[in-house]
Amino acid sequence: MIKNKKAAIKFVISTDTLKLLRIPFSFYLMPVFMFALSQCQSINLFASLLVFLILHVFIYPASNGYNSYMDEDETSIGGLENPPKPTKELFYASLAFDIIGLCLALLVNKTFFIAILIYTLVSRAYSFKGIRLKKYPILGFFTVILFQGAFTFWMVQTGANFAPFEFNNQNLLALFGSSFLIAGVYPLTQIYQHEADVKSGDFTISYRLGIRGTFYFTAFMFMLANVCLYFYFNELGKTQHFLVFQLFLLPVVIYFATWFLKVLKDAKEASFKNTMNMNLIAALCMNFCFFTLVCINQNL
Repeated sequence: MIKNKKAAIKFVISTDTLKLLRIPFSFYLMPVFMFALSQCQSINLFASLLVFLILHVFIYPASNGYNSYMDEDETSIGGLENPPKPTKELFYASLAFDIIGLCLALLVNKTFFIAILIYTLVSRAYSFKGIRLKKYPILGFFTVILFQGAFTFWMVQTGANFAPFEFNNQNLLALFGSSFLIAGVYPLTQIYQHEADVKSGDFTISYRLGIRGTFYFTAFMFMLANVCLYFYFNELGKTQHFLVFQLFLLPVVIYFATWFLKVLKDAKEASFKNTMNMNLIAALCMNFCFFTLVCINQNL
């Protein structure tokens, strides 16, 4: 009787599976959510919290878990320097997280639910070995920057904003800006794992560009993001908000330039640790930047 009680009192998800879901890693994907939220004309607070929960606690971790299950990673991955070996439990956990996220999406609105469903299917196609979009450098790159950038911006606006989203020139600049921000970060997340990716048959955009080429490409993508956001805020008549963005971007630029100089001297500096530091600084700065804009725009 006591043994049965002990058996019943146990975690549904093991520690290793929780690690591979990488829920804290969702913090690095928050800037697009925060940017979209900051540009809402009128925020639906309940829907906003629900959208955040769906994306960052369920859908993104589900995608992380499924990706780890398919990849069977033995080397460092985003957020985990020494990942545990994935098991079948990880597959079922990622499936359960997706189902919970989709059910919660129905509480937001039908359009948001459909968007989450599309995002989930594309995420699976990105990792699933039968399709494996990630093994194609150009297609994989465009899939990530579209869905984690512009598509996510639109999703958040659709779910969190009382006002309907309009595909006008102004909002298109915001969509492009979101995708270019992701395009500036995404190749850097692959820079330390070229060897592991090639072993898996995944010829990523970063691998094709090479280590130095990845840095040049990232700088160019961030420049394009800046151009889009300048014209976006200028169209809104809020150029001062672009200046706020530049202020928060400064630490990111300084770290990026310093890191690149180190890499030019020693390619080993393109390491997991330095990549995670870059991601953390960029995420902190961008999240605080867009949170500041939320407060300004909503008069908080």
